[in-house]
Formats: sequence, C-alpha cells, structure tokens
Amino acid sequence: MSLPPAGAAIDVSVLVPAKDEAGNLPELLRLTAEAFRGQAPSFEVVVIDDGSVDDTPAVLRRLAAQYDFLRPVAHRSQRGIAEALRTGWLNARGRVLVFYPADLQFMPADIPRLVAPILAGEADIVTGYKMGYYEKAFVSRVYNGLSRLLFDVPVRDLNSVKAYRREIMDALPGRADWHRYMVVVAAAQGFSVAEIPVAVLPRRAGRSKFGIGRIPVGVLDMLAVWFELRFGQKPLLLFGMAGALLFATGFATGIVAIGIRVFAGVGYRPLLTLVETCLILGSILFATGLLGEQIAQQRAELREMRRELDGLRPPGAGA
Repeated sequence: MSLPPAGAAIDVSVLVPAKDEAGNLPELLRLTAEAFRGQAPSFEVVVIDDGSVDDTPAVLRRLAAQYDFLRPVAHRSQRGIAEALRTGWLNARGRVLVFYPADLQFMPADIPRLVAPILAGEADIVTGYKMGYYEKAFVSRVYNGLSRLLFDVPVRDLNSVKAYRREIMDALPGRADWHRYMVVVAAAQGFSVAEIPVAVLPRRAGRSKFGIGRIPVGVLDMLAVWFELRFGQKPLLLFGMAGALLFATGFATGIVAIGIRVFAGVGYRPLLTLVETCLILGSILFATGLLGEQIAQQRAELREMRRELDGLRPPGAGA
C-alpha cells in the first residue's frame, strides 16, 4: 500500500527502537509489510536508531529505498528506549502509536489486532499479554506481580508490546525506563486500557540489552512511579503528615518529660533525646514537604509549557 502525501496524518505509526539490530530489521520490515497488506489503516514504520555501532545505519538506508512506509531517525549516542519512543513520537504522523521492539520476539502480524480496539474507539491503550515460553519469563512474572500489588491496572502484562493514542505521550514523564509503566500512568490519567494475547518467540539475531543487573533498577523505578502517582502532585500529603506526626510525638513526649521532672523530681535523659529527635525530624520533613510543593508547582508549569510546544509542532516535524 502507498503512504498518504507528505505531511498528512495517518492512522498507525509503528515505533521501533533499534540498538545494534542490523540482523533483524530486514525481516521485521518484510513481516510488517505483510501484516498491513490488504488492511484498511494507513501506516508507517519509524525506526529509531539508538546509537547503533553495527551496520544498522547502512541497513536502514537500504531498507528506506525499498519500503516507502519506512521513516528512519537516529540518535548520535544511546539514550534508551524511553527517549527513543519520545523521538519516534515527535517524528511520527499516526494518531495511534505502536511500540514494537526490533528483536522479532513479537510478530508484526499482531499489530493490526493491537490497534483495532483503539481505531474502533473501544480503548485508549492496548497491551499484549505474552503467550509462550521466553527466556526471562520468571523475571517478567515477578515484575508484573509486584506491579499488580502497587498499582490498580486491569491487565496482566505491563512490559510487552503496546498500542496507544498519541495524547498518552503527553501524560508520560520523560524519565529513563518509565516506558515500562506507560499503562500504569495512562490508567492513572483516566485512559481506558485493554489487553490481547500475543505470541512471544526466541530472539532470532543480536543479543538482549536486558541483564540481571536491571532488576534492582526496575524495582526502584516501580517505587518511584508509585510515589509519583500517589504523592507527586501533593508531596506535602506525605512529608507534611509524617512531619506533623513526629512533631506531635515530640511535643507529647516533652509534656510527659516535664511532668516526670516536676512531680517525680527525676530527669530522664532518653526522653529528652527522643523529644529533640522527633522535633528536629518533624520540622525537617515538614519543610521538605513545603519545598516539594514548590517543585511540584514548577513541574506542572513546565509540563504545561511542553504540552503547548508539542501542540504547536505538527506531527512528524521531528525533535
């Protein structure tokens, strides 16, 4: 199928972050062309070369001459998937975006199924539920289990391929690795979420960029997202309440210490130490909450400015 005229909006943009994926890209593009053959939605594939050091740039130049739906863009150095998805968003023209890795562990034939509920107005974001054996299944189960404990999301698999409306990117903080929590953030912003099963296959070429060392980072990111959703807009709710509780505890303990001193004539040093600790920590936490409120206000203003700037930039105009 042919693309709409240059600059025209299209239905679906497939965003493919690629770091040293020269061995997978030709087959990925071939399968994507087959997946959309005979389909009604207009589409494009935006491949983001994330600082590859293999033959990925040359392969993309060759493929761009072969496929008119391919739009390659590049980072001069590796920035990570979250930044690659943002670059793809700024260069894409589709009203529905699809995050699809280049490793061919997910088949492009599933892309039309991912985008169908969104194009039909039945969901704002659709994530794939991985079916089949894959190397890091245990890690994925632990990750998704912890996520379900912390977040109220109606899906079983957060770290998979997904399709989503363009405007969801406005709600996603530009933080490294937070693309894994796109579904969580979108659900918290009121977007509707759906899930479909997708087959997962062994990687055909290249090597995984995810090592065991990423697990602690993932857990810390999960806690950071939880804090952001619970207290990011109102940090005083956490720090102020904790500070006030400690201050009240110190004040009450001081009254008890004074009573013991006056009526029993005994000075109890540990009580004095407790009073001092509670009052100091309570004051620090309360002041931290007030400072956090100021930072949250500045973040809100910056987020609104970024949204306005992104709104002035036409889709596909680039970063």
